[in-house]
Formats: sequence, C-alpha cells, structure tokens
Amino acid sequence: MVKKLNSYHVGHFCRAARALQAVAVALLIFVSIAGLCSPATAAAVIMYHRFGESAHPSTSIQLDQFEAHIRALRDGAYNVVPLDTIAAAFVRGKALPDFTVGISVDDAYLSAYSEAAPRLKAAGLPWTLFVATDPADRGLSGYMTWEQIRELERSGVTIGSQTKSHPHMADNSSDKNVAELQHSNEQFIAQLGKKPSLFAYPYGEASLKVMEVVRSANFLVAFGQHSGAIGMSGERFYLPRFSMNEAYGNMKRFRLAINSLPMEVSSVTPPDPLLTVNPPPIGFTLQEPLINIEQLACYTPHGGSETVEELGGVRVEVRLTTPFSRGRGRINCTAPAANGRFFWYGRQFYIR
Repeated sequence: MVKKLNSYHVGHFCRAARALQAVAVALLIFVSIAGLCSPATAAAVIMYHRFGESAHPSTSIQLDQFEAHIRALRDGAYNVVPLDTIAAAFVRGKALPDFTVGISVDDAYLSAYSEAAPRLKAAGLPWTLFVATDPADRGLSGYMTWEQIRELERSGVTIGSQTKSHPHMADNSSDKNVAELQHSNEQFIAQLGKKPSLFAYPYGEASLKVMEVVRSANFLVAFGQHSGAIGMSGERFYLPRFSMNEAYGNMKRFRLAINSLPMEVSSVTPPDPLLTVNPPPIGFTLQEPLINIEQLACYTPHGGSETVEELGGVRVEVRLTTPFSRGRGRINCTAPAANGRFFWYGRQFYIR
C-alpha cells in the first residue's frame, strides 16, 4: 500500500533534496578545481652521468650525495617510475600521481654500472640508461661493455639511445644525424634485439632540424639537459631534466628539483633553441592560472635575475642585455607554488 505524503513529509524531502544538490554542486566545483591544480601529466626527471669520479666534478656526483638522493626518493612521498612510463603518460595525456620522479643516466660510463646500478637495485628504484653505441662497440676504457649493458637490461633497466658517436648534433647536417641514428639503431638491434624508444640529445643540444630528424626516426620522446618539470605543454622532442653533479647535487637543490611543478607555457620565442640572434628575444605565454606573474623570476648564467616584463597578465618577455657565450646557454624561470614548491620552466640554447 502506498502511503499518501502530507505537507510535512513533502517539506522534509525537499529540504533533503536541496541539501544533496548543494553537496553535489560543491563536489563538482571541488573536482573542477582539483583538475585545475593538478596537471594531467607532471613529473620531474633527474639526470646523472658519472658516480664517484672526482676527476670529473662537472659531470660526476659524489657517492654520499647520490646515496642521500636515494634515501630521499625512498621516504614514501615520491612515485619513482620508469622513464618510459612517464613518456607514455605524456604522449597519451594520462594523469600521473603527484611527486612523480624519473631517474636517467647518460653516456654509459663504467661507474654507472659499478656504483649506481647496485645502489639503485638495492633501493628498488627503476632507471634509464642512455647509450651512445661507439664506446661500447670499440671497447673504450671507462665505458660499459655490451655485455654489461645487456646485464642491466635483463635486470629491468630501460635502455635509451644517445646516437652513435655522441656528436654536437646541432652542428651536423641532417644527413649526418640520420646516419648517426641509423647506425646506432642497427647496433642496438644487433646487441639487444630492439631499438630504443627513448632518446637523449648529446650535451642536451638540439635545434628544430635536429628534433625533426629524431621525430622521423620514430622515437617516442626525446630529452634535453635543461632544468624544469615535465608538463602537458612540454615539447615532445625536447623534454627537460634536472642535471645533478658535485656542485649542483646538494640536498637543497635536489629536493627543489624533485618537488618542482611544470610551468605550462605556449607561444615560446625563440622557437628554435639554435640561436641566430644573441642575445635572443625570450618570451612565453603562461597557461597556468595559479601562477602569480609578479612573483616570477628568470635567471641566466650571467648571475642575478634578468628583467622580466609582464604583458597583459599572461605574457612574459625576458630582456637580456648580455649575450650568451659560445656553446650552451640556459635560462630558468620559477614562480612559488604552495607548500614551498616551485613552478619551473627552463630552456637550453645552442650558440655556434
């Protein structure tokens, strides 16, 4: 039997319905804001070269520094995943957990096999090794052999490519760069049974023409050596990594790097990292509404903060008065985020 509702019951249910509606609206707003605050893809990638090789401090990390980095990554706050997982998420626009970190090692120096690999394995941390094939082919002293590289791959290490001879690719012709990649891919297939899907530019140097060669070689993504967190607006074939060495491997900088957030930008100038005008007219448009443009600061190797001009509340123009030196030049732009974190955007330029 259906009981007839009186005005009391109707009023009670209406009040309950309005309360539920308010909760639903609040939840929708919360979800929308959460989506705004957390980029679909965000990760920080750390890059090393040598380990405990004090004769090469600019490319080597001290072992006690490296062990401190490992302890920090294992404290439970960080989601350390293979680099190809980060790359696939970036390409597909897939969300990653906050504090996602990737570990990469360039050049296949022997100390990465003897010092880094055992420590990372004991800590259960995945990592990627980028290999230029010539040193292994020639059996050069101080570099890994192919058997050691195969051993690391069998243990779960991801192997990436770094060309045949580790050249300055931005100085090469496109034909020469194509030959570099073809030869190295043939060696990877011969030695490992497959070619890598990840690529890292030697010295982090690239140009739009170089990027197109790498894209045409069917790599999934490519990495440079400029600081910054990976976000959805990142350049697929020029993704950033934070380089660590003796001078820049202290725990303060390491935590700053692994806690960083991507500064989402568009309309970047100059579009080509190979400079034809020096100093270049640097600019970008902010896509992240949470960034306070008045707190944004940009730095170059010249020392101190560069002049930053705000245009329309979203456009940033950096006015350099000193040209970059020949070779590699960098700029880093940061803005404070919540909980002591920083939005970070970096770029590396190449000056012939």
